[in-house]
Formats: sequence, structure tokens, C-alpha cells
Amino acid sequence: MELFSFYPWLFPIFATVFGLLIGSFLNVVIFRLPKMMEQEWKEECHEYFPETVPEPTEERITLSHPASTCPKCNTGIKFYDNIPVISWLLLRGKCRQCSNPISARYPLVELLTGTLALVVSLHFPAGPWGFALLGFTFVLVALTFIDFDTQLLPDSLTLPLMWAGIVTALLGWSPLSLETSIIGAMTGYLSLWSIYWLFKLLTGKEGMGYGDFKLFAALGAWLGWSMLPMIILMASIAGTVGGVIQLRRAGKDNQQPFSFGPYLAIAGWIALIWGDTLLNMYLSYAFGG
Repeated sequence: MELFSFYPWLFPIFATVFGLLIGSFLNVVIFRLPKMMEQEWKEECHEYFPETVPEPTEERITLSHPASTCPKCNTGIKFYDNIPVISWLLLRGKCRQCSNPISARYPLVELLTGTLALVVSLHFPAGPWGFALLGFTFVLVALTFIDFDTQLLPDSLTLPLMWAGIVTALLGWSPLSLETSIIGAMTGYLSLWSIYWLFKLLTGKEGMGYGDFKLFAALGAWLGWSMLPMIILMASIAGTVGGVIQLRRAGKDNQQPFSFGPYLAIAGWIALIWGDTLLNMYLSYAFGG
């Protein structure tokens, strides 16, 4: 910590490089975690209904096993071909062995994570809270892409994120008091839970998933209950725009589920960085200065 105090410019550099490296790992999390969850569900189904559900035969997947390979030629990816962004550019977006195209999403996730880490480091000083917010940002990135891909917000990410926010308040790292953090988590969960059940009673349909409740609770734990109205407003506006775009692309008969979690995550991160400024601007405009 003293090193960052003597050289303040070092923290943004560290955060950016660290963000790029974590972005490479997040690509693995985004791809594998839903598959790991699916395997667990199949195993549980077989355990409870062995007579009707066949035993899973797929190789057990973890975040570290099996090693990353090209999906076409199955060649293992060397460490020098896994340097964030740089390797993809040097390989021109293709496998070294078989020239199979590598999705541009991999370097984009790495760049996004590095850029967000840089922004966090420019707004918050090096210290327990600053490093905690880097972790908060990384988890939001993973949740955003997993929900876009699968309409899932894994409990293995949302619940630890919520508890981590409460723990930072408990340890005195967060600017929030422990009471404010806990109330934020409770308010976040119960508010969307109430909307969910009201919508279901009125329409007979489910408007959102329980993962959204847990993510909103996590945002409340990190940012406090007072930021939640702004977050839900920004997420609703962005989600409406995203939904219209999705509907126009897929046509009127589109039945694809709509993911609200990414818009919550994006709005929550914006509130983290610029929430106070936006809130002051709104109050100044609403009450005439």
C-alpha cells in the first residue's frame, strides 16, 4: 500500500494490467460456469430419480479442468497464445494450429475488464476499498455475460457478492455503515421480490428470475439502499431500449427470454462511479438548484 501512496500513478497501471489478466480468466468463468451448473443439475436429477434419469457420462468440468483447447483441432492453448488481447492480435484471431477463427469476444471481454478496472482505480485510491471494488467490478462483468448467454445469474456469484459487500462494511472498508449495507441488501431483494409476485398475481406470468433479486440485493449491500431507486430506473430505461432492439432484430414472434440482470449490473456499476454526481444533478434540476 505504501508503494501506491508514494507513486499514485502506479495503481491505475496495476489495476489495468490486473484487469486484463482477470478478463482472460473471466472468459473461462463465463463459458464454463453454466456448463458446470448443468452438470450438477443432471447429477442431482440422477441421484433423486435414478430409474428415469440416466447417469451423466460427460467429463467433469471445472474452471481449471480440462485445459483450454481449440474446439476444432483440440490442440492445447499454450501460455504464450493466451496473453490478454496481444495473443489474439498476433494470431490474427485464428488458432495457431488449424487457423480456426477465435471469437473477437475474448479480447473484448479482456479489454472491457481492463478498462473498467482503470476507471475504478482513477476514482478510488489504492486500499482495501479500492481493491474490493475491483473484485466487485470483475464479478459484475462475469454476471453480465453469463446472463446474456444463458439467462442465468449463478448463486455462486450473486450470493458471495452480496455477503462480500456486507463484510466490507463490517470491516470498515466501505463508506457504508454495517446497518446501511444490510438494509440495502434487504431492500434490494424484497423490492424486486414484491414486484415479481405482484406481476405474477396480476398476469399469471413470471416477469423476472430470482437471480435478479439476489443481484439487486448485492448492489444494495455495496452501494446502500439510497442508490437503489436510481439503479432500477437506469436499468429499466436501458432494458427497455435493449428489449426493443432485441424485438426488432428477432421479429414480433420472438420468444427469446429477456435478460434483465445485465442492465442491473451496468446500472449498478455506473452508480458506483457516478451515482453521487447523477443524484446531485437530478436533485438540482428537480428542485431548481
